[in-house]
Amino acid sequence: MCVCVCVCVIAGLFALLLIVLEWTQPCLPSPLRPICDLRVLNHFIKEARDAETAMRSCLEGCSLSESVTVPQTRVDFEIWERKTAEVQAQEVQSGLWLLHQALSLLQSSVTNTALQSHLDNSLRNLLSTNAVLRSLNFQEYVPTDGGPAGEDTWRVSTATELLQVYVNFLRGKVHLLLSGAQACQQDVS
Repeated sequence: MCVCVCVCVIAGLFALLLIVLEWTQPCLPSPLRPICDLRVLNHFIKEARDAETAMRSCLEGCSLSESVTVPQTRVDFEIWERKTAEVQAQEVQSGLWLLHQALSLLQSSVTNTALQSHLDNSLRNLLSTNAVLRSLNFQEYVPTDGGPAGEDTWRVSTATELLQVYVNFLRGKVHLLLSGAQACQQDVS
C-alpha cells in the first residue's frame, strides 16, 4: 500500500515538473491566446451551415415575416488591408449587429422547432463572437438611430438568403478580422 502511494506521489511530482518545464522553455514562442483560436470560429461557421441546411429542408413554419437589412459579405482585400483594425472591427461589429437583428426577427416568425434550435445557436454564437471582439480590446459597437445603413448593406427577403449571408459574413470579414488581430499574432523572437 505504501509503495503504491509513493509511486503515485512520485508520478504526480514528475508530471508537475514536466508541466513547469514546458511553461518555462525560453526558446519556444508562446502559444496563441485561446480567444484567438480560429477553431472556435470554424465551429460557429459549421453551426451556421447546419442552420442553412435545416432551412433549405424546412417545408413549413420557416419563413421570414419581412425583408431585412444585412451586411455586405463581399470583401475587396486591397481596401480591407488599408483599413485600420478599429475600422475593420467597427465594420464587423455593425454587420454582427444587423445579423443579430435579422436572426431575431426570423426566430420570432419561425414555428419549426428544429429550426428554432439552430437559430438559438446562431444567436448565441453571434453574442460569443462579439464577446471575443471585446476581449481583443476593440471598441464596442453602438448603433446609431436605426443602425447602420448604406452601401455596406443590402436587403434579403428569404430566410435562406439571410442564413447564406450569415455563413458568408463569418467566413469572410469575421475570419479576416480575427486572423489579423494584433493581439492574436505570435511573437516570433
